[in-house]
Amino acid sequence: MGVKAIACELPARLGVPLSRWHVSDIRERAIAQGLVADISGATIWRWLSADAIRPWAHRSWIFPRDPDFEAKAGRVLDLYQRRWRGKRLRPNEYVISADEKTSIQARIRIHPTTPPGPGRTMRVEHEYQRGGSLAYLAALDVHRAKVFGRCEPTTGIEPFDALVAQVMRRRIYHDARRVFWVVDNGSSHRGVASIERLEGRYPNLTLVHLPIHASWLNQIEIYFSIVQRKVLTPNDFEDLDDVASRIVGFQKAYEKIGTPFEWKFTRSDLSTLLKRLQAGSSKRAA
Repeated sequence: MGVKAIACELPARLGVPLSRWHVSDIRERAIAQGLVADISGATIWRWLSADAIRPWAHRSWIFPRDPDFEAKAGRVLDLYQRRWRGKRLRPNEYVISADEKTSIQARIRIHPTTPPGPGRTMRVEHEYQRGGSLAYLAALDVHRAKVFGRCEPTTGIEPFDALVAQVMRRRIYHDARRVFWVVDNGSSHRGVASIERLEGRYPNLTLVHLPIHASWLNQIEIYFSIVQRKVLTPNDFEDLDDVASRIVGFQKAYEKIGTPFEWKFTRSDLSTLLKRLQAGSSKRAA
């Protein structure tokens, strides 16, 4: 087994009590196996870099377990391409991606944050007082890059229904032929009950659920990641009103410059991915 082969194996399978390899571990293993009399960490690093092997890094993932994963995810991907059940959407049909960002804290720093300066980064006090938390509910018009949102004390059916009403009472959606709402399986919009509740209230609304554990296919999550990076990190607020004010203020600013996300992952890409995952799963099982 060569150095690269060691790096591409799980340590536990080789009887090594590690969760992942680092360069020094690979060096020790290579010497212990008699592959080399000696070798530097720099050489191992160079060999691994040549093939982009990074055994010290890892990513978490969830294997799709919904038996209808491809069908459920595929119809959402079709909507992103302005298609529904094999037909093109009309100009007066819209796709909304919605979800909640929960437990946004107001961390009140013990000492004021200092701004950056020449040769000095922004400095944020490590200690803080907890000023409570709130939830940010938002809906993104996928093809128009329009964002509608509200801050609430918590999530739930009533706050989510208030978000839906906030969007659907706008003339463009109220008068639309159809408005598709893409949501995950959160408790405030889960299952048949949520479909009956919302579609019964808005005749032109179609609720479309993602498969379980597929929030990565919900475009609103991209917007939430932008909010997290640009508004909530570092977390330094005076109180919850300050949190809400900054979130809503950013939302208004974003609408002036935002453009639709360049979504390239299609139903075909999904099919290819699932086949690859299934092949890998079958290989491991064997």
